[in-house]
Amino acid sequence: MPERQTILVIDDEKANLKILSELFKSKVNIILAKNGAQGIEKAMKFKPDVILLDIIMPGMSGFEVLEVMKSNESLAGIKVLVVSAAEKAKVAQVMSLGVDGLIEKPFENSELIRKVDALLAA
Repeated sequence: MPERQTILVIDDEKANLKILSELFKSKVNIILAKNGAQGIEKAMKFKPDVILLDIIMPGMSGFEVLEVMKSNESLAGIKVLVVSAAEKAKVAQVMSLGVDGLIEKPFENSELIRKVDALLAA
């Protein structure tokens, strides 16, 4: 039997961590990080298949997380889906950083699941 895939959720909102965890825990391993620095630490340790990343966080923002990931050989290949309520200008900036997708909050669960499933299958 193949090993379960892993999703790392990086979000500073407890409610979002809970919702995203509940959506996927039946089919993948879920790792939660409540800020960007913790997210980088857990990405290094667990090498997840996909990261669900919030952009607007205190301390280390999602932009900074992406910069660290892209400059680190062992993290650069991890697929990243940005899940954020950031305004359009920030969305364009995020896409230019080479993320694998974006979904805006509030999101439809079915759309998020579809995008994550596609990344896990790729």
